[in-house]
Amino acid sequence: MKMNGAAVILRMLELHGVRHVFGLPGETTIGWYKEWQKSSDIEYVLTRDERTASYAAEAYAKVTGRPAVLEAPSPGVTHCTPGITEAYLSSVPVIYFSSDIPVNQDKKHGLTGVDQTAMYASICKESFYLTNVRDIPHLLRRAFRVATSGRPAPVHVRVPINVFHEEAEIHDLYAEEEYSAYPAHRPVADHGKIRKAVAALLAAEKPVIICGQGALISQATDAVLALAELLQIPVGTTTPGKGTIPETHPLSLRVIGARGGMDYANRYVKEADCVFFVGSNTDSSGTNHWKLYGDPERTTFMHLDIAEAHVGNNYPLKVGMVGDARASLEYMAEVIRQDHPDLTRAPLDLTSMKQTALDAVFKSNIPMPEGTVSPVKLTEALDRLLPANAIVTAEPGVSAIYPSALLSVREAGRRYLTNYSMGALGYSVPAGLGASYAQEGPVISFTGDGSIAFVLGDFETIKRSGKNVTVILTRNDNYGWIRAEAILLDDVDAPWTTDFGGVDYVKVAEGFGFETARITSADQIEETLAHAISNPGANFIEMMVPSQDKIIPFVPPWVDVARKKKLPYFA
Repeated sequence: MKMNGAAVILRMLELHGVRHVFGLPGETTIGWYKEWQKSSDIEYVLTRDERTASYAAEAYAKVTGRPAVLEAPSPGVTHCTPGITEAYLSSVPVIYFSSDIPVNQDKKHGLTGVDQTAMYASICKESFYLTNVRDIPHLLRRAFRVATSGRPAPVHVRVPINVFHEEAEIHDLYAEEEYSAYPAHRPVADHGKIRKAVAALLAAEKPVIICGQGALISQATDAVLALAELLQIPVGTTTPGKGTIPETHPLSLRVIGARGGMDYANRYVKEADCVFFVGSNTDSSGTNHWKLYGDPERTTFMHLDIAEAHVGNNYPLKVGMVGDARASLEYMAEVIRQDHPDLTRAPLDLTSMKQTALDAVFKSNIPMPEGTVSPVKLTEALDRLLPANAIVTAEPGVSAIYPSALLSVREAGRRYLTNYSMGALGYSVPAGLGASYAQEGPVISFTGDGSIAFVLGDFETIKRSGKNVTVILTRNDNYGWIRAEAILLDDVDAPWTTDFGGVDYVKVAEGFGFETARITSADQIEETLAHAISNPGANFIEMMVPSQDKIIPFVPPWVDVARKKKLPYFA
């Protein structure tokens, strides 16, 4: 059948089950939209900034378990790099279409002409250049296959404007359905190595399992729990891995590391004699700059990951396994049941230890600086009020650090989204938008005033969407994380690049049509949150909080300094 390139792309997306595309229009994409408007029901989520679209797509893919589709025109092609970089480092599949001026017109210095392929080759698994309509079915099947197989990651597809209009006879219009979700394949790690890992866990006196977001990507909750319960092994998670298992489970240690790990959890893994990493790249944040665990000469380290480059990258391993987390852990549990049918382990319940640590923070009543409200009280109230189908998004800074430590994910899954792979500002609000299209429950987006300036334009997008999104601004009128790093770790008396002027953000949000509130005392928190969560639309809450150098949050190097200098801190 004879079809133009725009129609072929749309049919291939439909065949792969795509329901939403995030993007922003441009001249180079009008030919695609013309066909789209008359022949496809795929919903186009129109944003006001390509960066927003890229982060929204990344979050959408995280929540749905399906590759997201992102689209940007040639003038805005550079703006998608933050979201694509985060997706690449977080192993999240995004099919990213960037339209372009006609082939070779960039060599004539055509407006918006740039080598898009070279630009994205380093932050995508592959980067394709569509120059022939007949090639589209083959290349899009490959794009979905590459994006969802092995270590998932974005694939870039560059489409010159002429390809949307040109026609060709198409005879291979079909999809490979297994690549419409991820992980597309589940290879089991080497069986012999799995048996060695089982032997090491059985021999250990104080083992621990540490899950990164690779365990969430693999949807390995049941497999992790089965192994943990068989051997009564505690399970900690990195901040991006938060929610791998319910944090109320007796064996959950909750978050560990330098971005929300509490003292009790970090001490526990420090004392472990066997550390089993599952789906973790053992990065600086999750390991407190590789200081979190015990002496490698006395601690047994094991690692399971789909990405062979991650396995053993930062710790000497007794056993390294390359394979899908869920499938490999399921086989590991099967080996234990078959080879050790009479195995019994004394029940281990960490509930009291966790609750004691949480209560110590919730009841600490550290005096807040004048004009500020405790972010601890905010998180404590939200933890009580959140319905099971809610999703929370947060980004680096004070807006993420408290919920990372204190918010309890009671039902396993991607219920808490952060961008701690790259850690750029301006993530949470776009991620909330993407999450709102991925599921029906309320979305809470924690942001700071350093971040909100990046994304104010897309308050219009949120309002227009009609989705139940509540943006919570924890405001302190500075780049608080940088300020704390400078003051606490570099002994700078007065940082000169961190403070900025105040803005009436409530009025700004009202201008976009949000329902707004300003919390000025702790006794207003619960009622304000409850109203926002129940209001089926766009909500905005502002609360002044202390800068991170005034009240030190759950960041181990900072807490060490706070103890020495007798500064107020949470740990």
